[in-house]
Amino acid sequence: MQLKRLFSTDSVKGTRNYLRTQKKYEVIRTILYFAISISLFVAGYLQTGRRANLLSIVAILGCLPASKSAVGAVMFLRFQSCGEHAASEIEACCQGISCLYDMVFTSYKKNFVVSHLAVCGNTICGFTEKENFPENEFYKHISEILKLDGHKNVTIKIFTNLSRYTERLEQMKSLAPEESTTRAVLATLKSVAL
Repeated sequence: MQLKRLFSTDSVKGTRNYLRTQKKYEVIRTILYFAISISLFVAGYLQTGRRANLLSIVAILGCLPASKSAVGAVMFLRFQSCGEHAASEIEACCQGISCLYDMVFTSYKKNFVVSHLAVCGNTICGFTEKENFPENEFYKHISEILKLDGHKNVTIKIFTNLSRYTERLEQMKSLAPEESTTRAVLATLKSVAL
């Protein structure tokens, strides 16, 4: 946990540059875990002159969390944070709206990368930098999750055009959000994202 604090508030899920910061954290953690295992193996070999010793067993067992960390690093290395230009334009338009950055939703068939999500009551709007974003599949996936968590009649729209998305953000400012619903929807989205 101490290592995670080095990366400031960017390491909190849903904040700007979360994916970029999380990549660094996962890679550094993986390197440290493997370095510990290797050093234990080398220390055991230097002490006994043989590979078969107690420290070798500890080093091998240490490869289990290191390998798990490597899987996490590979997952995060596949995805990009919201671009700086898009993030600055979005930030100028989203004051007063509950927002999430760098959200990756996984399903059995696809991964859905959404650069920014805005939630206002039962309305969810998002922006992705992927031109061929499968919006219908994403809608089905997220709708099922929201229904399972007790959220009904939620409207979802994902934009690939930044100017249209910022226009929609301006329109969302005029909506009267129900704070408890907004918080509950945000909590659900954060819980199912990578």
